[in-house]
Amino acid sequence: MAIDRQGTGLTVLRILIGAFFLFQGLSKLRWFVDTSGLTSQLAAWHHDAAAGTISAQYLERIAIPYARVFARLVPLGEIASGIGLVLGFGTSLFALLAFFMVANFHIAGGTIFHYAFLTNPYGLPVLGGTLALALGGVRLPLSLRG
Repeated sequence: MAIDRQGTGLTVLRILIGAFFLFQGLSKLRWFVDTSGLTSQLAAWHHDAAAGTISAQYLERIAIPYARVFARLVPLGEIASGIGLVLGFGTSLFALLAFFMVANFHIAGGTIFHYAFLTNPYGLPVLGGTLALALGGVRLPLSLRG
């Protein structure tokens, strides 16, 4: 009996990334009561962002004005994504949601635009893992299969 290495690898990745998001979300539950953790982080990123950059504009137009909303959506999204991924329910959807949440944090913090992003443990491994899971159920054309 042959082992489905791709399927097994995606299953392990799904469970591990799911556990990561579940515990990230649980660590942010206090944001429901006190949004200062998120708002102070956004303010610090805004202070460090060069005027006119994508990060500064994103912070000024989206993240900071809606910080109180995001302080509640982020933990919910991370917990829901984590549970969905661990249980294998809606994997592509929850992985895509997780990908966009992580990408938003990297854009807001400006880290995605610096070399240090390549060595950030929350950068390429998490973005790549969530994107691989989001696309994992998609069948590639024969010409693109390995």
